[in-house]
Amino acid sequence: MNVIAILLGVVMFGMGLATRLEDFKVVFSRPKDILIGCAAQFTIMPALAWALARLFGLDEALTLGVILVGCCPGGTASNVMTYLAKGDLALSVGMTGVSTLLAPFLTPALTLLLAGRTVAVDAVGMFVGILWVVVLPIALGFAAKRCFPKATERVVRFMPTVSSVAIAVILALVVRANFGRLAQGGYAVLLVVMLHNALGMALGYLLAFACRLAEPKRRALAIEVGMQNSGLAASLAAVHFAAYPMAAVPGAIFSVWHNVSGALVARLFARSRVAGERSER
Repeated sequence: MNVIAILLGVVMFGMGLATRLEDFKVVFSRPKDILIGCAAQFTIMPALAWALARLFGLDEALTLGVILVGCCPGGTASNVMTYLAKGDLALSVGMTGVSTLLAPFLTPALTLLLAGRTVAVDAVGMFVGILWVVVLPIALGFAAKRCFPKATERVVRFMPTVSSVAIAVILALVVRANFGRLAQGGYAVLLVVMLHNALGMALGYLLAFACRLAEPKRRALAIEVGMQNSGLAASLAAVHFAAYPMAAVPGAIFSVWHNVSGALVARLFARSRVAGERSER
């Protein structure tokens, strides 16, 4: 299963190649927006994960998997969906970057807090694993872009395709490893994943509305909160919780579903652009 971590590292390397220093200007120019967004990311989704798993009576392995999804940072697909939704793309990219940098600290801590009573959680091992699988590849990609700009410019155009293939292979490996067990509670976990994603988007939007953020920011926050780096959740489950193979399933399902729901929500937002602008002060 270590191949999953390698594939995720390839995806994160591609993220590093596509990252620019300008992407982090929003952190310093609009710290309030980033603070609200990241606070929402690491409170709404973990809390929803725990509550939904309890509500639907999922077993400890599936509960762990749902919690892992909830405790992970935002995924890069949210940036694409925010762009399609005509939301605040700079805010979305900034939130993804900051939440990813916070993940080595917050993801293990939140997982330990929410799942540590029923499952042995090696928070230190998760911290090191996220550094190796997420932070280091992003840093290497960013460094490669700075040191070899011409070479990486030719490579970066192919990275979205490479990343898509890597994610597809991760999903295939997870499903293959758990194919015989998917029927056990499969419908329940599917419903939990769908609700987790939908409620995350809805609560993210409502929070932004309550904070009186402009409509493009509300859209960015909704999509960013609701769409997780579920590939990381599947990788963490496979590497650090091998005794609970079904824990990787929620991340695999989420990886497929949030792209479907994200595209639908982005389309709805894009079609209501005029109305959204007129409603702003």
